Amino acid sequence: MKKDIILSGVGGQGILSIATVIGKAALKDGLYMKQAEVHGMSQRGGDVQSNLRISDQPIASDLIPLGKCDLIISLEPMEGLRYLPYLSHEGWLVTNETPFVNIPNYPAEEDIKAELDKLPHKIVLNVDMIAKEVGSARVANIVLLGATIPFLGIDYEKIQSSIHEIFGRKGEDIVEINLKALAAGKNIAEKLI
Repeated sequence: MKKDIILSGVGGQGILSIATVIGKAALKDGLYMKQAEVHGMSQRGGDVQSNLRISDQPIASDLIPLGKCDLIISLEPMEGLRYLPYLSHEGWLVTNETPFVNIPNYPAEEDIKAELDKLPHKIVLNVDMIAKEVGSARVANIVLLGATIPFLGIDYEKIQSSIHEIFGRKGEDIVEINLKALAAGKNIAEKLI
């Protein structure tokens, strides 16, 4: 088992929380893991990208080569498109459809949608709306994480357990809403595949 994952978005959206949950779950599953944060982690509103490599064999490098990524997880659609050169022919893009317009020359929404429509393997969903339906706009990143469950190759219960560990100190209500968000994303992805 080997999964090369690129996580992308905009600072403040919760990309690192997704990476932490996946990484913790992978370790619980007895897998090797390497992670590299490549861009603007400290800048709210700036480009954020992380390479996450998971395998049942030791991993030599923490960076994913062009054309070898199995999964792009993106909380921002243009940021997901930015990393398409890394995606393998069989790879999947799982992205939020809602743009985060943070630059003056941000492409038109219909242009981004047209580019997404060209992809053979994609799940595009409005994680912000789903998060609000779940009960909190703050769990949009976990909705997106849930939508990646069919592609991760990591036991779902281990991901749930990782959410318990990571968010447990914030209280049981926070854990429960994150688990609800995870399940909502998973259910939608399973229907879209």
